[in-house]
Amino acid sequence: MPWRAVETIPDHLAPYVVQQDPSLYTAIDHASWRFVLKISKRYFAKHAHQKYLDGLIETGISSERIPLISEMDQCLRKFGWRAVAVSGFIPPAAFMEFQSLGILPIACDMRKLENLAYTPAPDIVHEAAGHAPIIADPEYSNYLRNYGEVSRKAILSHHDLSVYAAIRKLSEVKENPDSTPQAIAAAQAGLDAAVAAVDFDSEASLLARMNWWTVEYGLVGPIENPKIYGAGLLSSVGESYSCLGSSVKKIPLTLDCVKTSYDITRPQPQLFVTPNFQHLTTVLNEFASTMAFKIGGTRALEKALQSRTLTTTQLDSGIQIGGVLSEVIPDSTGEPAYLRYSGSCQLAHQGAELENQGPRYHREGFGTPIGRAAGRLPQDLTETEVSALTGLEFSSGVRIAGKVRNQTRIGGRLLVVTWEDCTVTLGTRTLFEPSWGIFDMACGSAVDSVFGGAPDRARYQMGTGETPPRMGFQKTNLTDDNLQLNELYERVRKLRESGSSREPPASAVTVLEEVHGRLVAGYPDDWLLRWELLELDQLWKLRSSWRPAATSRLASIASKSPDREQMIRRGLELLS
Repeated sequence: MPWRAVETIPDHLAPYVVQQDPSLYTAIDHASWRFVLKISKRYFAKHAHQKYLDGLIETGISSERIPLISEMDQCLRKFGWRAVAVSGFIPPAAFMEFQSLGILPIACDMRKLENLAYTPAPDIVHEAAGHAPIIADPEYSNYLRNYGEVSRKAILSHHDLSVYAAIRKLSEVKENPDSTPQAIAAAQAGLDAAVAAVDFDSEASLLARMNWWTVEYGLVGPIENPKIYGAGLLSSVGESYSCLGSSVKKIPLTLDCVKTSYDITRPQPQLFVTPNFQHLTTVLNEFASTMAFKIGGTRALEKALQSRTLTTTQLDSGIQIGGVLSEVIPDSTGEPAYLRYSGSCQLAHQGAELENQGPRYHREGFGTPIGRAAGRLPQDLTETEVSALTGLEFSSGVRIAGKVRNQTRIGGRLLVVTWEDCTVTLGTRTLFEPSWGIFDMACGSAVDSVFGGAPDRARYQMGTGETPPRMGFQKTNLTDDNLQLNELYERVRKLRESGSSREPPASAVTVLEEVHGRLVAGYPDDWLLRWELLELDQLWKLRSSWRPAATSRLASIASKSPDREQMIRRGLELLS
């Protein structure tokens, strides 16, 4: 049976979803989308993986207008996926959880015209025209889903959280039409400081590099003649044209890609090439085999300690302990004897919070011994044996003295013993005393797995009251400064839609001439609307008197910026 996406959005992910409002897209936005798709299709017909062009149609993407994410959602369901609208950068853990569920989060904001070649913020060009089409390929779709499942288990560091917050801030400032140069500089300085503070590579940051060199900036095929499939390249009007040249080093994709950092503000000096999409999953599995959720034991605990973030420790009994691991107390041989967690904690089994063992109850931390007790695996003690206990001694030297109040079992296996009037010691150190309240002992002899986040994420968020606020809203690029220019774009759009590929509407000559006159008088540096005028003049064979002036002005505008020069040149090639 083919894997399918979930039908409903989990409650704890719902705050990241926004409502797409098509009315917020301006005529300038639609013209920008249309231009990017037109020049992209021509170039990518030769230089992108074949599934890109096929996938544009299969995922409901048109060149003529910004797509409705609801329509894309219906199309993606055919491939076992769904689509939801989000705004800007959402937390990496949330993004990967969406992906692991077969849901593609699509940023519904549209990049500004001045950022048409490249935008630092996720937008609908990148998400819809970049990510969605390749999902139609089953091998790539399988990799993307597996990557989401592995990534949601990755351990984040406290540095990752700081860098994410700084990146989101910078992207929002850069895409805000009202931002000042000073505000952009301040946000960039904040990101620089957050990056400089990073002193180790977390599992999540290494996986982010793999994502960058595959999903975002990947090439596929023979090393000497690869094709583009990465969404960052497919949505970058500028870099996609230069990335296949000899100035960009091509490297066969191996696990070593995670050792290569990247700079989101500059073109990449090297790219990694996978021979096929199946190989992506091979490399992913190779990395996953080194992760804490796979290896368990002391090394996995060390990763959790170093991260200083919320993680889940799963013992060999199946019980899961979610919290910020603050201390691993070893026995005389160096093996873990006692685990301490700070802040709100949660006990769960198979991702479901145990009754009365949530973060409201364990709001001040949690601690438990692990290892053999009385020569037995503690989870194997019978109900009768547990009821008769007045204490327990572990092979590590941890001693428990107290009265058993309750025991929690699933499938006959002991998961939690609840003690009252309890004292826990290791040598001369007191680990728990009766004045602290009830002691809940998680039963298990070894650490099977450690992974990022809480075991039952929805219940953990509810229990802590840390449900994220709504992550922004869809932005509009309409401002007081471009309001009248947008009206000109709208006139041209309506003119094009009222005509046909052969016959112009009766008003065509007059409207095009009036719009060109308004551009000359008030908008000397607007290049995209001039291009649209030239496109219609050529389509309808009008041979307008203003055509040489518009062409000349485009050349002048192009000379002022390398990015514009490349876009205008590609646009004129479409008209040739």
